[in-house]
Amino acid sequence: MAGEAPRIDWDAVTEEATRLLSDFIRIDTSNPPGRELAACEWLSTLLRAEGIADITFYDASDAREHGAERMNMTATMAGDGTKAPLILLSHTDVVPVERQYWDFEPFSGAVVDGVIYGRGALDMKSMGVMELMAMFIIKRHNLPHARDIVYMALADEEAGGDWGVNWIEEHHPELLDAEYVINEGGWGTAEVFGVRRPAFNCSISEKGPLWLKLVAEGRPGHGSVPHPDNALDRLVRALQKVQDWARPVTVVPELGEYFDRLYRNRVLGDAPSQKSMEKLAGGNLVARAILTNTVSATTMHSGMKHNVIPGIAEATLDCRLLPGQDPEAFTQQVRDVIGDPKVRIETVFKSSTPSSPIDTELFGIIEDVVRDHVEEALVLPSVSAGFTDSRVFRQHGITSYGFIPYLLEQNEAMTVHGHNERISVENLRLGCQVLFETVRRL
Repeated sequence: MAGEAPRIDWDAVTEEATRLLSDFIRIDTSNPPGRELAACEWLSTLLRAEGIADITFYDASDAREHGAERMNMTATMAGDGTKAPLILLSHTDVVPVERQYWDFEPFSGAVVDGVIYGRGALDMKSMGVMELMAMFIIKRHNLPHARDIVYMALADEEAGGDWGVNWIEEHHPELLDAEYVINEGGWGTAEVFGVRRPAFNCSISEKGPLWLKLVAEGRPGHGSVPHPDNALDRLVRALQKVQDWARPVTVVPELGEYFDRLYRNRVLGDAPSQKSMEKLAGGNLVARAILTNTVSATTMHSGMKHNVIPGIAEATLDCRLLPGQDPEAFTQQVRDVIGDPKVRIETVFKSSTPSSPIDTELFGIIEDVVRDHVEEALVLPSVSAGFTDSRVFRQHGITSYGFIPYLLEQNEAMTVHGHNERISVENLRLGCQVLFETVRRL
């Protein structure tokens, strides 16, 4: 343990973090178009006010989309150089909203009955604020640290990272020099697979994104004269075949310890086996997401007029592959399932990541800090169903953990990328406490 912790007024920290998160949410960084420059300017103003002046902007100036500048930023508190850096990573962009389904203006940062509402409240502006508060507390208490502590705010994560982490990797690979990265990808839950037991997920790997576009072409014509070469009919049939496709349950090696810990702690009644995992996946969407290659139909476009048979129809599939899966082989499986040569399959985006080890100083610290704050909680080395910017760091051999230390109820977790996204002030407080202490001890 890195010495005695300083006395901290956590009520004041929580009040400050709540205000900052509300302010951060009010900066509309919907991607597209992004507008991450405004977020970086806001963050840098706060950091400079705390005396953290080693701040650099990285402008992906060749990446202007819809007239909005894409911006990345780092802020560094230098250590004594005896240990390699720690990166506190977050992304500043958020997914778009459907305002008509929200109870509050999604970019208001409204605080109602101890809950902060708004796009980014969970994904992932709250983590950005927790990391910010860790930096502030270390600076304010003049805590010595061997490592450089790098606050890294990246653009474009929600669209694949072309103007964020991928751009940084190509143009500024020196920024990837670190021993550890703490990022999104795993959060805590108040129950696991229906069992009430607090558990903090610490993702050591993640599923690989494979975004496919299906294109069906046919013969256009008048809607009053149906014919069998209707492009939209062809696409609908293809999507139905994909929907009906049963993919096998697979327990990848990265999840062995995850399920073993759940069984040892009596969250799972049956020892992990092919049969028990198939049963679990059959009754739980979260389990199915981490035990199978998944496919979600996300968009469909076709037609120009009610009475015109379209000549082309397109749809997109968001496929997420388990670690170690071959995207080309999976794409061929999709092609075989559809079984229609007139439906063309195009790859829009793909990526994958190796896993990070758990026998590290940081993972041990995370376990100790969680135990100190929530005594009965589990720490689970998990695989994230979603992909994150951590994949690029892992590809460079850097240990990267997805660890957002709050405890969500299922109805709260379901608001990520959904309506009425929110985080409780209590969870924000817990996150600030656990993350700060993790950083301090490391």
